[in-house]
Amino acid sequence: MDQIRGFRFLGQAETCRVLLLMTLVVAFILGLQYFELTPISTGTLGNGTVPGFIESNNITKSDENEMFLAPQEATSEFRPGNSTTEVLKSYEHKFVNNSPKAYGQSRGNETASPHHPLQPKKHESSTKKPPLVVISITQMNNMLVKRHSGPNNSLAPRWGSNVDKELRDARNKIKNAALVKKDDTLYAPLYHNLSIFKRSYELMEQTLKVYIYSDGDRPIFHQPEAIMEGVYASEGWFMKLMETSHRFLTKDPTKAHLFYLAFSSRILQQKLYVRDSHSRRNLVKYLRDYIDLIVSSYPFWNRTRGSDHFFTACHDWAPAETRGPYMNCIRSLCNADVGIDFVVGKDVSLPETKISAAQNPNGNVGGNRPSKRTILAFFAGNMHGYVRPILLNHWSSSPEPDMKIFNRINHKSYIRFMKQSRFCVCAKGYEVNSPRVVESVLYGCVPVIISDNFVPPFLEVLDWESFAVFVSEKEIPNLRKILISIPLRRYVEMHKRVLKVQKHFMWHDGEPVRYDMFHMILHSVWYNRVFQTF
Repeated sequence: MDQIRGFRFLGQAETCRVLLLMTLVVAFILGLQYFELTPISTGTLGNGTVPGFIESNNITKSDENEMFLAPQEATSEFRPGNSTTEVLKSYEHKFVNNSPKAYGQSRGNETASPHHPLQPKKHESSTKKPPLVVISITQMNNMLVKRHSGPNNSLAPRWGSNVDKELRDARNKIKNAALVKKDDTLYAPLYHNLSIFKRSYELMEQTLKVYIYSDGDRPIFHQPEAIMEGVYASEGWFMKLMETSHRFLTKDPTKAHLFYLAFSSRILQQKLYVRDSHSRRNLVKYLRDYIDLIVSSYPFWNRTRGSDHFFTACHDWAPAETRGPYMNCIRSLCNADVGIDFVVGKDVSLPETKISAAQNPNGNVGGNRPSKRTILAFFAGNMHGYVRPILLNHWSSSPEPDMKIFNRINHKSYIRFMKQSRFCVCAKGYEVNSPRVVESVLYGCVPVIISDNFVPPFLEVLDWESFAVFVSEKEIPNLRKILISIPLRRYVEMHKRVLKVQKHFMWHDGEPVRYDMFHMILHSVWYNRVFQTF
């Protein structure tokens, strides 16, 4: 009898062992699906065989965060001494990154509904958790300076070129820029250093040449007219103006300082994502196949391992879809989250602009003067993410009449409130970015950014704290106290600076205008490239 019991016990133990192994295998497969870390095997495209980019499947998002997602591919031969890591190590840097925005959902028009404040649905507020460490704007600026001053943070080209010398000469001229005390076009208090910005911008106009690969199938590549409206329109507008630029384009790639990959992350999602599949593997593969094609057809990617290539992408998924070989590129992203994928000093924060009509991309710019702005703070929008429900719960039923915090409202009322408010709250949704930052500036409302670890656009040159207010997510209950503590004289000066900075956040159809949005995005790419060429 004891022997039979023994055999029965061994059989039960073996069954449990098999079940445990099966559970581990399933969990491993699901983990790969979630992180999209499928390795790229050697493939043949065009006329040649391309060595595959190898990506380690055991690198978690937290590990990547601690290295600020510096390129880890075997082909890059690059192990950066990233100065950003030094800042984070002292905080035992770890970030929580749970489920991303619901697959296949589009933000659409957040102000098109006449609904008034409502409690958000439970599932809408549980998509992410706050980061455990918050990086301040001051720290971001320090990261930028350290990265641009260290040759170990850049990729040395595999063979030399005249363009490298031109970029080094430009860097030396920028560093030794003549002092500019006053400028008729640029308002000095807006910038970290007006002299450096002005000299860098002038050298960009005089020197920069961009080559655009003709490869890539429409509409994902080379079709800006497909994405000229909506919250992802920055992709289309930049692509259109870049591909028609007379000043910056060159047909000779040997003379190019930068190479533009002209694709739309939004159209990629629309055309290739299989609804409810909960997998973006085919999107990732499509972009990596494109790089394989470029590598096999041209020598330019191989010369710098992609560090002189750039793209603009405004969809929330773009950071995850452009890992692997794209990590060497200068990635211009709307979802510019320093706590996850964004590398300060290499990547560029792309302004998210919500365009209702392509014929009038900037809308009805302007608003009331300070004395006629009777509302202290305003916010309205969908209850995306975890921050907005907290904001609404604290302030939508507030007895303070100068705090106008709503759920969705109609577009006409939305604009009217912005033009009547002193401060416009730009609270993160599913991700750190929001079109409200640009909207606030265009309507003359001082932006109040509540989005931990969001890298604001044009950080390379703009002193954001001179015309915007940054409130950490945990300080939402103290929002009104923070805003009323700002002296009236200080607010009036901030409002003045918001009006002065508007020129940098405007699109112009046809021929771009100096210092406008197109030129500022391109300048950020140029500036980061110049200061990473050693």
